[in-house]
Amino acid sequence: MDAFTVSLQAVWADSGFTAFTSGHAIMIVVGIILLYLAFAKGFEPLLLSPIAFGCILANFPKTGFETDPGLMQLIGLGISQEVFPPLIFLGVGAMTDFGPLIARPSTLLLGAAAQIGVFVALMGAMALGFNVQEAASIGIIGGADGPTAIYLTMKLAPHLLGAIAVAAYSYMSLVPLIQPPIMKLLTTKKEREIVMDQLRPVSKFEKLAFPVVTTIIISLLLPPIASLMGMLMLGNLFRESGVTARLADTSENALINIVTIFLATGTGLTMKAENFLNIQTLEIICLGLVAFAFGTAGGVLFGKIMNYFSGGKINPLIGSAGVSAVPMAARVSQIVGQQANPGNYLLMHAMGPNVAGVIGTAVAAGTMLAMLK
Repeated sequence: MDAFTVSLQAVWADSGFTAFTSGHAIMIVVGIILLYLAFAKGFEPLLLSPIAFGCILANFPKTGFETDPGLMQLIGLGISQEVFPPLIFLGVGAMTDFGPLIARPSTLLLGAAAQIGVFVALMGAMALGFNVQEAASIGIIGGADGPTAIYLTMKLAPHLLGAIAVAAYSYMSLVPLIQPPIMKLLTTKKEREIVMDQLRPVSKFEKLAFPVVTTIIISLLLPPIASLMGMLMLGNLFRESGVTARLADTSENALINIVTIFLATGTGLTMKAENFLNIQTLEIICLGLVAFAFGTAGGVLFGKIMNYFSGGKINPLIGSAGVSAVPMAARVSQIVGQQANPGNYLLMHAMGPNVAGVIGTAVAAGTMLAMLK
């Protein structure tokens, strides 16, 4: 056998083709479908496209991503060592106005009520045979907060990261499709037409005191989520201080974009055929939908209760924004409200429970960590 033939055989033996399975092929097709949904259908393209491509990369055999030093291993460490989710929260804080929540603190209750989906899915997962740590990680999908879902899952059930992250981000992208039917089913046209009173002005002192006080209270009460809550509130301080415009701009633009690429790609890299192609993945996706639906319903129903006790001054639609898909869920409240009353402007009112949902989901995750880890 000549040297050229020996070289070809060596190349073939080292190639990924020799270890390529039908499972790898299926997952690559899954990645391509996710790319299609991201680019052609606009389903959370900034998140779903790197997840999809990470999924494709994860299913090439013999790449050495897990063992060889390099970028892919560094990305994996950024997720496993809980670096990326808090940095995402820094950007979210810098781009979010907490004023509506400060102006109407009662909307914190709507954010809390929307967390019912988390616990409904948790109980459903346990009924299907998942252990309590896995069930908690699945349940947090109901909060519609991808970074928090990833953060909790890496601590409690890292082997489920791929399925949970894909479910969380997929349902976040489907907010405009999933929420309106539930909102309309649970409210009357008269309730949807309610025009809420204008929010009171919020002083600069209040906007600066709120993140500091919130960080102190929640970090002392639930230390496991101090990094998430601290970075969320630090980003908001950059936004509101008036003297850190460069830091706010970096946090809400360049930094969050870079971290999103790494976090989403790293999440996709966990979607290996041997981990993803099983009945558990289908169960997780179904439970995620249950969690999201019950979270939306919980917020709307509590909105109806608040409407009753306020003498008809609260539009129950803003309760649907209690899930923490910021600001998409608040926009959906606005859209559904305007379908009933074109002169109705609910966006700023819905931002209160929307911000409360971010805090509520983080608190739910911290509670689970304190109880289960």
